[in-house]
Amino acid sequence: QVQLVQSGGGLVQAGGSLSLSCAASGRDFRIASMSWYLQAPGKTRDLVASIGSGGSTTYANSVKGRFTISRDNAKNTVYLRMNSLIPEDTAVYYCSVDYLGARYWGQGTQVTVSS
Repeated sequence: QVQLVQSGGGLVQAGGSLSLSCAASGRDFRIASMSWYLQAPGKTRDLVASIGSGGSTTYANSVKGRFTISRDNAKNTVYLRMNSLIPEDTAVYYCSVDYLGARYWGQGTQVTVSS
C-alpha cells in the first residue's frame, strides 16, 4: 500500500520561511519523480517543483529563486524549502510521486502567508 505522509506548513508572515516534507512508503521510490503542487481556493492544482530520480529539478517561474526542492532517497522523502514567502503563496500544498506511470498524492498541507 502506497502512502505519502506530509508534514510542515502553517502560518507565516510575508518574507518568512517554511519547510514541507513528504515521506513515501510502499514502493521503492528511488526511481520515481517526486513533486510538489499547490492549490489555492477556487483554482487548479498547479506544479510548484519537481525532482527526478537523478536529482534534476524544475520549478514554476513564480517560485524560482525562493523555493528549493530536495530528496533523500534513503528515506523515500521529498522536501520543499520555501523562503521569501509572499501572500500569493497561500494554498494547500500536495506532494506527489509519479511511479511507473501511476501518480500518488499526499494528504495536503495548508500554507498561509499573511501580509
